[in-house]
Amino acid sequence: MYTKSQEERVKLFHPYYKIMELEQKNLQTELNTWKREELINWLCWNDSNGVYKDEDSLREFNNILLKDEAIEIISRQIYQS
Repeated sequence: MYTKSQEERVKLFHPYYKIMELEQKNLQTELNTWKREELINWLCWNDSNGVYKDEDSLREFNNILLKDEAIEIISRQIYQS
């Protein structure tokens, strides 16, 4: 179990937390450098009830999440929370 101070340090250096602190323009630039799989991993981490993985998405919606769609969803989740 982390102490409060250790949790803060983890958040400062973990890329999943770091992107949540970026301004919207910088977030878009950063996310464009990520691979599609990295975007999906972030989405699964941030919203464990969402349907993002290919096998789940194919079963549920008969298609897969595209990179541009993943970037849009991440931006929305960060800035509308």
